[in-house]
Amino acid sequence: MRLDKFLKVSRLIKRRPVAKEVADKGRIKINGKLAKSSSDVKFDDIINIRFGNKILEVKVVETKEFTRKEDAEKMYSIISETRIKAEDQELEHA
Repeated sequence: MRLDKFLKVSRLIKRRPVAKEVADKGRIKINGKLAKSSSDVKFDDIINIRFGNKILEVKVVETKEFTRKEDAEKMYSIISETRIKAEDQELEHA
């Protein structure tokens, strides 16, 4: 399944164009490698997503083409959620 579709269906990111934009800006890694919106997502992949001052790390539990809102969280499990300090963000952009 495409990364942008997985992010939308799992509701990690609400809209697919937003998921595509985040991926294409280099803010998402799959298994430690920079990912594009068209990257393939499989069972057991580890996805790191950088949202502003937060990094979310999740493990893919299942991939479905469609899911109900109540079942969306069952598609992944959260490994970690860390905040980034402002100084660390500046270092990344330098």
